[in-house]
Amino acid sequence: MEFRRITNLPPYVFTIIDGLKVAARRAGEDVIDLGFGNPDLPSPQTAVDKLCEAVRNPRNHRYSASRGIPKLRQAVADLYQRRFGVALDPETEAITTIGAKEGFSHLMWVLLQPGDAALVPSPSYPIHIWGPLFAGADVREIPVGTGEDFFENVQQAYRFSWPRPRVIVLSFPHNPTTTCVDLAFMQRMVDFARENEVLLVHDNAYAELGFDGFRPPSILQADGAKECAVELYSMTKAYSMAGWRMAYLVGKAEVVQALAKLKSYLDYGAFQPIQIAATVTLNEDPDHPEQAQAVYQSRRDALCDGLARIGWEVEPPRGTMFVWAPIPEPYRELGSVEFASMLVKEAKVATSPGIGFGPGGDGHVRFALIENEQRIGQGVRNLRRALTKLG
Repeated sequence: MEFRRITNLPPYVFTIIDGLKVAARRAGEDVIDLGFGNPDLPSPQTAVDKLCEAVRNPRNHRYSASRGIPKLRQAVADLYQRRFGVALDPETEAITTIGAKEGFSHLMWVLLQPGDAALVPSPSYPIHIWGPLFAGADVREIPVGTGEDFFENVQQAYRFSWPRPRVIVLSFPHNPTTTCVDLAFMQRMVDFARENEVLLVHDNAYAELGFDGFRPPSILQADGAKECAVELYSMTKAYSMAGWRMAYLVGKAEVVQALAKLKSYLDYGAFQPIQIAATVTLNEDPDHPEQAQAVYQSRRDALCDGLARIGWEVEPPRGTMFVWAPIPEPYRELGSVEFASMLVKEAKVATSPGIGFGPGGDGHVRFALIENEQRIGQGVRNLRRALTKLG
């Protein structure tokens, strides 16, 4: 039997490393897992306490609101005003989604169909490529990362694409390359989008994880952004609430309302106690993202300093919860899957092979900062012993 939407999906290369990790652990090995970007920090106590309280009320066990309960949408609008100085109408310019992946995927269904095209950074978080493909659209992959002028690449790809792309996907700070941009870049993208009547979709998953004083901007801070842009803001990283699946689409009202219409057919919103807990957390624990940011910056320093000491030169990222590491020269011919496999087997350290993030990723592995500094230090010592060709 043929399964229409999944027939052409490539094997998820991350499962190769995952299988090696599981096998090593079954054999009694201590594997330091820096592969899957699954936050290990506990969710805010405010969220946990409010969830426990809300779940005991049987009224909250019924269907909720697909768009998100009104107080939650207001809390998101207040967050944007407080954090970015952006005014949002919670009725028309904000909607809750069941995590950013769900919101992004269904948004692509609303915006794209067969015959349409989207521009997507590459290498890329996989759903940024597969969301448009699931909608039947063509994807043009735009190189991003060290040595790339992403804005110039976008302009060139737009000029030479036919049909003209309807959507440009952005995500800064960027997973996996950790590329960061400033507000001036966002303004150039917005000006370009207005001029060419194209929609910008910005996944701002790492909005709160900027390092060394860098504060990642919202695209909605750019003048005219609400005419041509929407943004996804997630509680997964900033509030360590990965499993709660709570994110928001904000920005251009027409697009937000289009997603609301589709979602009214697809779901009844997240479980209401989760929405209530998220509302109270946004309102009463606004400083939690700063605590998470400090932890990730400390882990970044531990990993990058450690790698430098063993002769693996890596540029410390200015944002995200990842380190995008070029495979050291003596091992480059292995490619990312072979190299990452070797690291699990020889060093007992799990990473993500760069090829899993699409074209342009194969010369790298991605470290996720999901273990504490002591465990990261142990991982670096293991790498020193295993990578005998390093200087």
